[in-house]
Amino acid sequence: MMRKWLLLLIVFLLMGVIYNRLSGSGPQKDELVIRVEKNQVHEGNLLLVNEELAVPPNHADAEAVNLYKHKELLNGFGLLDSTVRLSPDLTKKFASMIADAANDGVDHFLINSGYRNNKEQEALYEELGPEIAAVPGHSEHNLGLALDIGSTTAQMKDAPEGKWLKENSWKYGFIVRYPEDKTNITDVVHEPWHFRYVGLPHSVIMHENHFAFEEYLDYLKESKSITMVVAGNTYVIYYYPISSNTTLHVPTKGSYEISGNNSDGVIVTVMKSQD
Repeated sequence: MMRKWLLLLIVFLLMGVIYNRLSGSGPQKDELVIRVEKNQVHEGNLLLVNEELAVPPNHADAEAVNLYKHKELLNGFGLLDSTVRLSPDLTKKFASMIADAANDGVDHFLINSGYRNNKEQEALYEELGPEIAAVPGHSEHNLGLALDIGSTTAQMKDAPEGKWLKENSWKYGFIVRYPEDKTNITDVVHEPWHFRYVGLPHSVIMHENHFAFEEYLDYLKESKSITMVVAGNTYVIYYYPISSNTTLHVPTKGSYEISGNNSDGVIVTVMKSQD
């Protein structure tokens, strides 16, 4: 009798394992299981900010430092004035990028503006008006992921620095946020000085498909998943709609990053493990 119950127990356990694998309710050998909180929709490097989507609460103000007072971060570029603030992390990413520009003989870069808080954005909006400045609470500068870049030689549309960045910034995770031929998509006039960090491989995909940021996020939602090889690394990018705290079963193993889109979902970017 005991042996009969033991056999029945083993059968039930095996049926449970098979059911979990078929239903996807249990962890699989080649998947990531990631717990995601609802508020992660409003966190990360891929947040869309525009006239409709406001800047969510974030830690950018605490992370930003006055670059004039941290001259150890001034590596290959100057500052428009002594008020420019930016996070050390983004400053280093920018400095690494323009180090390659210097190798190409382009080395007259300035940072004109980095992080701005709401009070600073309000002052700029009152000074310049809605045709030039974003409505307070709706500026990418409030995210700490955008910077206005200048040149000591000419305006950015004509300067070697502007031309180099337009041709190469996507290789380093930066994008021209408001392209000249995408104003009907972004609803913002062309700003050849305004660059936004989105990271790899997203900037590469946007460049190769000539996407504005809005178009790229729509493309991800429609595609659900895309694969991209950048510098020998294979990335798989997934979009998941999120309306509550949940657990994601991502069918690719590797190191990963999560970012919200600031509206209705998260993007999971996996760099596949090398077998």
